[in-house]
Amino acid sequence: MVRRLAAELLGTALLVLFGPGAAIAATTVGGTIDYAGLGVVSLSFAVVIAVVVYAVGAVSGAHINPAVTVALALVRRFRWAEVAPYLLAQFAGATIGALLIVAMYGTTAVRLGLVGATTLAGGVSVASGLAAEALATFLLVLTIMALAVDARAPAGWAGLMIGLAVFCGIVVIAPLTGASLNPARTFGPYLTATLFGGPVPWAEFPLYCVGPLLGGALAAVVYQVVARPEPATTR
Repeated sequence: MVRRLAAELLGTALLVLFGPGAAIAATTVGGTIDYAGLGVVSLSFAVVIAVVVYAVGAVSGAHINPAVTVALALVRRFRWAEVAPYLLAQFAGATIGALLIVAMYGTTAVRLGLVGATTLAGGVSVASGLAAEALATFLLVLTIMALAVDARAPAGWAGLMIGLAVFCGIVVIAPLTGASLNPARTFGPYLTATLFGGPVPWAEFPLYCVGPLLGGALAAVVYQVVARPEPATTR
């Protein structure tokens, strides 16, 4: 368990460092992120997620996302008794990753983009944001069920396709919500920006928990019912 939790902490730290970190880098260079820049940021997310899946997937399952952990537990692909330790490791890892962004960019990371925090765009309602987060996370967890959980999946494709699913989700919903798909990914930058005096919209944080949790749970249940997967080969 210690090794598995260390893998989750490491994986989530890398996700935040090179995901939101890419957003800070793009903002530092260009001042703002246009849609082309969003594609580059999305690619950074995709690559780091693929690397983490291939690096620690055999150790912990490379959930690196509370929505994934809860969804797998809901369909009995993960033990409920281990959900809380996994979530703690993920939230801790996300915070470490965000702190490392500040270590590199200093308080500029807080001033320019709240350490890559996700926030609702102007004019986007909470309902629309919640729907966007749920739908993008649905795609992510559906991909995980098909490529990492189902024993019928072709070997070796999980990391690449999971990363690309995140890429796809980000380029579609980032203009609305910043594209979290992951409560820990939002929490780390929120907490770190708060520690350094940033104006963090904590009132929006429940949206970034409820949306991904609902979307992930629905995807896992739908896959179980429709695809009827064989027993899992990974955690």
